[in-house]
Amino acid sequence: MKSFLALAVLAIAAAAPAGPATAAPDHAGMHPATADIGHPASQATRTVQIDMTDNMRFTPSRIDVRPGETVRFVVKNSGQIRHEFVLGTPADLQAHYQMMLQQPGAAHHAGGNAVSLAAGQTGELSWQFPAQGEVDFGCLEPGHYPAGMLGKVIVAAP
Repeated sequence: MKSFLALAVLAIAAAAPAGPATAAPDHAGMHPATADIGHPASQATRTVQIDMTDNMRFTPSRIDVRPGETVRFVVKNSGQIRHEFVLGTPADLQAHYQMMLQQPGAAHHAGGNAVSLAAGQTGELSWQFPAQGEVDFGCLEPGHYPAGMLGKVIVAAP
């Protein structure tokens, strides 16, 4: 019995991720952030309106921010089908999109770096962008991302 318990503990430990959290998706709710793209924040210094449509586009598709700035995104789905706004690195978004294709009907994104909205809904998230660089965003609903439903946040000094 002790050897079985020891093997079970080793198996669980081997399966557990080592080191800090990455932007791997968690369909129970929040998607953890990485230092590369920033983190959720509560006190926004600016509000940006984002519109999502069934022509598989975000308006605007490019947003310029300053390092350290916290932006409140107010996201509206003007379309007739579900869309979402997910912040991430290109690699994270692509990997998450592939996972979504393999798990149709998976829980919709909410909290952290993502908001998922049915037709006509409006939602929001606040995000702090700590360093210069680029942060991508996209809709990871099947078919939307490869159809061009993506954009960029450009983080640069004025």
